[in-house]
Formats: sequence, structure tokens, C-alpha cells
Amino acid sequence: MSQKNRRALIRAEIVSNTGIDEELIHRLVHAFYARVREDSILAPIFDSHVDDWGAHLENMCAFWSSVALLTGRYHGRPMEKHLPLPIDAHHFDRWLALLEDTARQVCGPAAADHFIERARRIAESLEMGIATQAGVLLGKGERYISNDLKGARVGRIAEVYRGESGE
Repeated sequence: MSQKNRRALIRAEIVSNTGIDEELIHRLVHAFYARVREDSILAPIFDSHVDDWGAHLENMCAFWSSVALLTGRYHGRPMEKHLPLPIDAHHFDRWLALLEDTARQVCGPAAADHFIERARRIAESLEMGIATQAGVLLGKGERYISNDLKGARVGRIAEVYRGESGE
């Protein structure tokens, strides 16, 4: 069986098990970013880096289509986009909290779980990449905290904290 056929079977199973389709992805992405744009922690980051919200939302729909349904619609490089941003574990925690809450409001339980599980992996990967770029090697369960978010590069002064309670 070809990789294309395997992806089609996996996608059909995801749709069957979760009800996720392009319309649901559109609703989730638009509802989530409406909340992001009003959030006191995340809005300043997005406001300083997103010039065209229509294009950004379209790109994020393609991204989540690729992540959730394996469609291959997204062709960007998320890590490269996030590395220069002044963000750390606190920003990722807030991003995840908003996404999880929005997914639970917009999606059925199986679809919400599907999006949330992938969002957690994405956030962990991006946080690890940002920490590494700042010269901090995170161990299992460690989080990246920057004490200097005003500089050009996150993490000139950085510490690592351990624990899942968000301490």
C-alpha cells in the first residue's frame, strides 16, 4: 500500500472517530484566534508579528488541517517562525489553556481531545526549540522560563523549572 493510500485510510479513520473536517477546523481556528487577539498575554506577541490576520488565519487553517487530518496543506516552517519570538513556558501555557478551552467549546469530545493532544506536542516541541536556541538544554519535565523577554533574543538570562503544576 502506498503512503498516499495509508494517509487516506488514516484520515478517514480520524474523520470517522472524531468528526473533524475542514469546516470544524475553520470554526476552531477562527474562534481560538479571536480569543488570542483579546488575551493580555498573547495579543501583544501576535500584534507585533501578524500584519495580515486574514492570511494568518488561512495559514493556520492549513496548518491544523495538516496536523489533525494529515492533509499536507501546510508547507511552512513553524519552528523558524517561533524562534525569534519573545516567548517562554508561560506563553505556551496560556496558548494551550486558550486552545483547550476553545476546543472544548467548539468541538465534540473526541475532536477536542484530538486537537488538544496534538497542540500539547506542538507546544512542547516549540518550547524545547526556543530553549535550545537560547542555550538552555531542557531535560524531561523541565520548562523554559526567560527572565529577559525585552531583549532581541529570548533567554539571555534563563532558568529552568521542573514540574507540571506550572510553578
